[in-house]
Amino acid sequence: MPENRDRCIALLNEAGCRPKVIAHCRAVCTCAEEYARRCDLADPALVMMGALLHDIGRGGTHAIDHAQRGADLLREKGFPERVVRIVECHTGAGLTADECTLLGLAPRDCIPQTIEEKIVTHADNLIAGSTRVTIDESIASAIHLPKKIRRRMYRLAGEVELLAQ
Repeated sequence: MPENRDRCIALLNEAGCRPKVIAHCRAVCTCAEEYARRCDLADPALVMMGALLHDIGRGGTHAIDHAQRGADLLREKGFPERVVRIVECHTGAGLTADECTLLGLAPRDCIPQTIEEKIVTHADNLIAGSTRVTIDESIASAIHLPKKIRRRMYRLAGEVELLAQ
């Protein structure tokens, strides 16, 4: 398991992630670490690893299954499930097993549960490319998603913002 940023970045490179994906992961990490510092319940090292590695599956695909592929890759490498779940649950505000099935994914419950999963997911929603955006801008850009998923994104944002006050 990587113990520092450099090793996480090396893993992204090994997985075939392009520089834009790595820049995005770095920006998400910076944002997530801000929230982790303000939340006494969060494990900062776990947030850092999860944020940097959240898009590792994009080394193989940019499709909706990148989160599950990334999680599977980390499981194969022996990563702790706490890190794997951050990667697996980061899409939008998470997906239920039924939503995964409808999208052609493995029917896994991919709804963020731990504070670290929620922080990284929220931070990912606040970063477009490498640029920080508001949650309203993020949700507006997700207009193609069903209303219940956009509502879930908004509720997740509110929860993380309250926990990190």
